[in-house]
This record gives sequence, C-alpha cells and structure tokens, in this order.
Amino acid sequence: MSMDTLQFDFTVDKSTNSVLVIREFDAALPLVWDAFTKQEILDQWWAPKPFTSKTKHMDFKEGGRRFYAMVSPEGNESWQIQDYTSISPKTNFKYFSVFADKDENPHLPGSHWDLNFTEQNGITKVSMTIYNESLERLEKMIEMGFKEGFTMTLNELNRLLETLKN
Repeated sequence: MSMDTLQFDFTVDKSTNSVLVIREFDAALPLVWDAFTKQEILDQWWAPKPFTSKTKHMDFKEGGRRFYAMVSPEGNESWQIQDYTSISPKTNFKYFSVFADKDENPHLPGSHWDLNFTEQNGITKVSMTIYNESLERLEKMIEMGFKEGFTMTLNELNRLLETLKN
C-alpha cells in the first residue's frame, strides 16, 4: 500500500489543549507496538533527522519510565522523561511526558500521551492524543515545530517498519 493511501491526520484543539495525531502503517500490529515500546527500536526512529534518540534507561511497565535525550548533530542533549501510567498490551498505553535536565529533574508543565493501536487487514492505525497541562505549553509545542518534527519522525518510523518487515 502506498504512503498516500495511508491515513495521516494532525489536529490541534486549543479548547482542550490537545493534539490528535492519527497515523496508519503498512505493518502488523505486534511490530508497530514493539516499535513504540522497545528501546532498541525506539532509538532508531524517535527523533526528527538529523537528531538522534538516546535512551539512558527504559522500563516499559506501569509505573516505569523511559529517560532519553534527543541529540543534535553537534552532540547537544535535550532530555525527556516518559512516565508510563497505564499499559494494555497491544492495544493502548499512556504516559506523562516532560522535559528534564540530565539528572532527571522534570521541567513542568508536561503533557499526557494516550496511544491507541488497532489493526485491520494488515494496516496498523496508531491514534495518539497529547493533552497539554496548559494552553501556553500547547502553543509553545506548536511554535517549536512539533507538527513538522513529529511528521518527520513518523515518516522515519514508516521507513524503519518497511525494513523490519522484510
């Protein structure tokens, strides 16, 4: 299935301080789930090029955490925390995301991510709702180029899935 027939929606709702991203991948659900939940796969795509993702530690379980950096080509690190609040295997997981310093001290406010996974005829749909704790944070996220950056990141995942499938 070609990229243009796969769904990709990006909707900002300022009334709820949220962003809804829906993206379909031409890959089976278990593979897509692993790409979002396994450190060794996540670090291959979870950053817009030319940035790379570097996970310091990750424990994918309720109450667990991923602590990682987006690393610029010059080696500058921008640290983030994902605290996993709920996991329903192969269906849904939720986490609280917040920027942090290199010592894991969070820089509030953050955002709550809610990811839903469904598969139909070999196409996996990931629906991500990102609730920001303030309108100001939402607007800052949009200004910082979140849509463009996250689009590039998801396109990178799409390329990686093609490779992993074969």
